[in-house]
Amino acid sequence: MVRNLIPLLAFTMFFSTIFSMNTSAKEEPSREEVLKQRMTYYVQFEDLLVPWYFLAAIDQYERNIQSVRRDIPKRDSVIAIRFSEEYWAGPFNPLAQDTSPTTIDYFGGMGLDGDQDGIANLDDDDDVMFTMANFLSQYGPSEKDFKSALWEYYKSEKVVNQILTNAKLYKHFNTIDLDKHSFPVVLSYNYSFKGTWGANRGWGGRRIHEGTDVFADYGTPVLSASYGVVETKGWNQFGGWRIGIRDQNNSYHYYAHLSSYSKDIQIGDIVEPGKVIGFVGSSGYGKEGTSGKFPPHLHYGIYKFNGRTEWAFDPYPSLLLWERQTKEAKRSR
Repeated sequence: MVRNLIPLLAFTMFFSTIFSMNTSAKEEPSREEVLKQRMTYYVQFEDLLVPWYFLAAIDQYERNIQSVRRDIPKRDSVIAIRFSEEYWAGPFNPLAQDTSPTTIDYFGGMGLDGDQDGIANLDDDDDVMFTMANFLSQYGPSEKDFKSALWEYYKSEKVVNQILTNAKLYKHFNTIDLDKHSFPVVLSYNYSFKGTWGANRGWGGRRIHEGTDVFADYGTPVLSASYGVVETKGWNQFGGWRIGIRDQNNSYHYYAHLSSYSKDIQIGDIVEPGKVIGFVGSSGYGKEGTSGKFPPHLHYGIYKFNGRTEWAFDPYPSLLLWERQTKEAKRSR
């Protein structure tokens, strides 16, 4: 009898393991499912005064800084927006984690009950989204009103501008799926690049190289590597004719030493991956118009904003990835 039970137990354990593995796999949603879940919340809590892309812009900013700041706990949920306990429950509330809408209101807290379950829970996505939408609705539906609300909440011009960039992108493309990238020069042209992060630079004082040089002939088209908004355009004594583009991930993409710009590129324009923004040159290292002090190339850099400061990081691994992805996309056409 015992001998007959052994195969049965083994059979049962095998299928239990398979079932457990399948269950675990299903618990991890795909990227598309995650984006769909987020959009469901944005649309659910938008109204005439608060369009969905305002909510999405704030949520994405909060997600960005949580990924790079150790002092901010990462909110493990669909929505990344975080409120402080003091803001939620009220500055004089003796119960910091209060969830009663009545006492929260009494002590001047902002936390609200978004799903009508009688509880204003700081960890509930419905309550968090409803609270943020209610806060924004007090200011009005225009971008100017939104800007005022952001300033009141964050008290930082740079944070306000980053969130406005997000909102502008989401409104224009009518989606939050904006993670596609492109290699920043046309692949059919001659080019070469290698990791030059941290190399010494002598002109203008001792400094390190904060980017990757993509060497190419004069006039090679330079492409936007990401979706973004043109934030900077003009002369810089180090970078020559340069363009700066801000994306939805708190990243500033820096394109320097250009020979000229694309005629239709202006500050405030919205661009997408593969958009021609300028042309390779050798400008820089001097007063406006200086050129020819080094071989023609594109200096490409990325700077990350964490809500307080902005710093450069090595773009070389990203360039390798985007080069491969761009080639694969071209072959699949």
